[in-house]
Amino acid sequence: MADRALRVLIVAPASSGGIGAHVRDLAGGLRARGRTVTAAAPAATIETFGLAEVADHVVAAPTTSLAALGTLHRLARTADVVHAHGVRAGVIAGLAKSAAPLVVTWHNAPLGGRLRRTVHAALERVSARRADLVLVASADLLERARAAGARAAELIPVAAPVPVATPSGARPVDLRAQAGGRAVVVCVARLHPQKRIDVLIEALAGQTELHAFVVGDGPLRDRLSQLIAARAAPVTLLGRRDDVAALYAQADLAVLSSDWEARPLAVQEALRAGVPTVCTGVGGVADLVGAAAVVVPPGDPAAVRAALLDLARDPERRATLADAGRQQASTWPTVDNTVDAVDNNYLNLQLRRS
Repeated sequence: MADRALRVLIVAPASSGGIGAHVRDLAGGLRARGRTVTAAAPAATIETFGLAEVADHVVAAPTTSLAALGTLHRLARTADVVHAHGVRAGVIAGLAKSAAPLVVTWHNAPLGGRLRRTVHAALERVSARRADLVLVASADLLERARAAGARAAELIPVAAPVPVATPSGARPVDLRAQAGGRAVVVCVARLHPQKRIDVLIEALAGQTELHAFVVGDGPLRDRLSQLIAARAAPVTLLGRRDDVAALYAQADLAVLSSDWEARPLAVQEALRAGVPTVCTGVGGVADLVGAAAVVVPPGDPAAVRAALLDLARDPERRATLADAGRQQASTWPTVDNTVDAVDNNYLNLQLRRS
């Protein structure tokens, strides 16, 4: 087979954050390399990330549901490689796949209560053992994939795209005016339990030196709005925005208080923009930032508050971290590096099958 004719089926889950952005970059990068790319994903994911603009074909399907089995089996029959994103999508693709090699990328560790973790671990075992190759976004996931029985597993760092200019139609937000003289703190995160925005709200409760602006939307919006009011916290929920680069340009600090992350795109964007950052040392975060950010324990509002206040009061430290962040960002793989690594894995699988 001429490798230029490689037909790739990408199976993506519902996403409003990093997984969707990675799938968009991967689909566009593969197509630019001459691959024929079909993206199967829920309709909302296709629309949110403009997958129809970067893939040759898109198919709306509930890719983490057994209802998608027939559709994915039909699509897989004409694919040379099937690449599913997320453990659940990997299980469904594994059940539906034909003779095409199956690659599954794990983006997240299990979170939540015991039952949820147990179910996730069981799905990991099915996903790992049905896949020809498991790609993972952080070193702790690599250990999980091997323990789950993956025949082959490899760490593929997910790169953040270089920020684009603010869209001409975006309504600008003057964060400094809204902050009223307080230090501007930007947090880019879905309003989802994993992101622990409640920790950030508790950290800022009653604060007069800091004002946080949370960029993102999600199922916890109403609950978090109520918590902000109850705790008298200077936190503003901005909703989903497509001008993150412009918001980081106004920020004194960035923060991410998640319970787990692999290589969070928000932190990559913040360090690349030279914004001093406070983040929790979970998953792959410490490896990502090195000494270029302040790392605090997860679930600890007092540690988040102390770190933010220390930086807000220390302009020299902020300048040092800004320079260190840009330097650290220069060492990370680019989107092109990531697409090349994934594409090479496809070709290696094809060679082993031939």
